Amino acid sequence: MLRLLSQQLRLNERDLHASVFGPGKDSKTDTSTTQTDGSSFNASMQTSPASMINQYKFEEEEEDADTKDIFVTVDNPESHVTAIETYITYRVETKTTRSEFDSSEFEVRRRYQDFLWLKGRLEEAHPTLIVHPLPEKFVMKGMVERFNEDFIETRRRALHKFLNKIAEHPIFSSSEDFKIFLTAGSGELTSHKKQGPGFLSRMGETVKAVAAAVRGVRNRPQEFTDMQEYAEAFSQKISSLDKVTQRIVREQKEYLEELKECGPTYALWSQSEQELAEPLKNVAGCVDNCCKETEEQVKHLNDHLIPVLHEYVLCADTLKAVLRRRDNIQADFEGKTEALATKKADRDADSKVLSLAWDSLVGRSPEEVKQQKQQKLKGEIKEMRDELDKAEDRLEWANNALKTDWTRWQKVMRTDLRSAFIDTAERNVSYYEKCLAVWESFLQSQRTDAEGNGNVDSS
Repeated sequence: MLRLLSQQLRLNERDLHASVFGPGKDSKTDTSTTQTDGSSFNASMQTSPASMINQYKFEEEEEDADTKDIFVTVDNPESHVTAIETYITYRVETKTTRSEFDSSEFEVRRRYQDFLWLKGRLEEAHPTLIVHPLPEKFVMKGMVERFNEDFIETRRRALHKFLNKIAEHPIFSSSEDFKIFLTAGSGELTSHKKQGPGFLSRMGETVKAVAAAVRGVRNRPQEFTDMQEYAEAFSQKISSLDKVTQRIVREQKEYLEELKECGPTYALWSQSEQELAEPLKNVAGCVDNCCKETEEQVKHLNDHLIPVLHEYVLCADTLKAVLRRRDNIQADFEGKTEALATKKADRDADSKVLSLAWDSLVGRSPEEVKQQKQQKLKGEIKEMRDELDKAEDRLEWANNALKTDWTRWQKVMRTDLRSAFIDTAERNVSYYEKCLAVWESFLQSQRTDAEGNGNVDSS
């Protein structure tokens, strides 16, 4: 398991780097995306797994806790049953030193739909910033009961991480919607949720997005094409690693169940073999001890590694959605540019024969009609140029925001994944060392018994 994870980490970073820059390119030449290759273990390190782990260092140092000015905790889930539905709420506690808050501590209760509202508001206000994903809305695969303790705890941890990612973000953490989410009472939050865009407005934005997707982007900058290729490669690699790890955990669970049957068998056997009774009992004890360690190992993988991998599977989908929104903004700008060019061509055309003839029959001179039409076209062109300027500003902001947040996201992602992999490696080393110590103790006891009975092999 340790070897698989370390090899997979190195392969993932090398493949992702090659998919963006190609073989032989310097990873530092493109400052807009800053996809730097991850560091690997130094060949000069000691060969002991424990020493390798102790000497391994992150490229990016974690943010000093003293610089943080807002701390959020999600805990204490409660079940609520009404005549209409059953749902879970979570306590959200906030401690902050920020001056824009009326107090330094807040405590509210929120349900999953409230978290969805916050995520939607952040995406609406900042379409090309990367909002950390929420856990899936429906029951996770393998969960039989929606409201069992394991599911609730898994979701609680995911919601806690979601809010802390928002709190650590330089833009999201200053959002008014985030502040309302953390501080508003349930009634006040409900009124704020009703102030969002109406159904027709959302439908209008959806129609625009679909139209932009159909029209496509003609002149996408290469850096965003590189980002799309990176997102696709990252999605494939992290999804594969997620599936492999889940399969490993399933197999270890099966191994654990079989191991649990092994110990009692040795214990029963010892009752019918007088001369082997003591060794058989010792083997049964060793198996039981290994069962406990294996159970802890499986729990650790299930609680710490798998959630992180699955979280970044969802992050990959978020990246793709952000890039699509950026493309939609560019497609809107290109569409407005083409419409303005067409309108200018109409203004410059002189072929208005039918209209001028009709207007002359009703007593208006051709020159007067021409001037009125030119004036009308001039006003329309000015209005379209203003809209185009706004679209250009929006595109420029969207591009700059995405490039900056992309760099930030990659730094956080690498820190999270490396931390998860190293934590898993340390846990694996500890697990195998403990199991090894159990069996070495058994061997030592058998050698001691053999020496005491004079059965030591002179060779």
